[in-house]
Amino acid sequence: MVEPSPWPAVMSAAVFVLAVGGVAWMRDWTPWIFFVGLVGVLYTMYAWWSDVVREANGGYHTPVVQLHHRYGMMLFIASEVMVFFAFFWAYFDGFFRVDDIEQYARVGFTGGHWPPAGIELFDPFHLPLFNTLLLLTSGTTVTWAHHALLEGDRDGLKWGLWLTVLLGVIFTGVQALEYSEAGFSFGQNIYGATFFMATGLHGFHVLIGTIFLAVCLVRAYRGDFTPERHLGFEFAAWYWHFVDVVWLFLFASIYIWGSWGVPISH
Repeated sequence: MVEPSPWPAVMSAAVFVLAVGGVAWMRDWTPWIFFVGLVGVLYTMYAWWSDVVREANGGYHTPVVQLHHRYGMMLFIASEVMVFFAFFWAYFDGFFRVDDIEQYARVGFTGGHWPPAGIELFDPFHLPLFNTLLLLTSGTTVTWAHHALLEGDRDGLKWGLWLTVLLGVIFTGVQALEYSEAGFSFGQNIYGATFFMATGLHGFHVLIGTIFLAVCLVRAYRGDFTPERHLGFEFAAWYWHFVDVVWLFLFASIYIWGSWGVPISH
């Protein structure tokens, strides 16, 4: 087994400071507590994962340790599924109960329409479709990189990772462009809140996944991965495929189904 680590306790303290700082900032007290917590979280992430890389290179990742790491990553992705499920639930609660007499405040605010009357939505077959194609292609390139690594093709591994990172960066840029052209805002109504929370949370995951893969690219150039030992890259690929699948649900439910028969912004 690996040596005991102080980082779980340190991360808990940093996250607590971050949460308290977030509340303080939203209450207009001070933003500095939040940034102290953020620095603590980022430093702990770097130090903790650096220790994990050193353990892997030092031979500490025995088959039992690798199995536990895989279980941990599976549970982490499962928890992420639950987070997205909550935001999908919020969106579809507004979708299906928009004229529910028990939700009289919502009906009065939205006029009993979903989306609320007067909102022009994105054309799902313009930028959202382009982003869908980007993510589907990136899922192919990261799979190519993984299979190249398994076959000892280090050039294929590097090219696959370069392309995946590039596609992730382009996706983020296109989504930023889409947001800049939105005909509604986060605080305008329940539709804007649920739309930007769901798609924004996904965009944040794309950003994290892109950083994850970029770190794997650096490690690929360092020669850290072998066909037999590459847990870091394997987990990055799992995470990226999870991000792809979530986007497909977002595209199908919010962009296409949610805009059926509604005026589209051009």
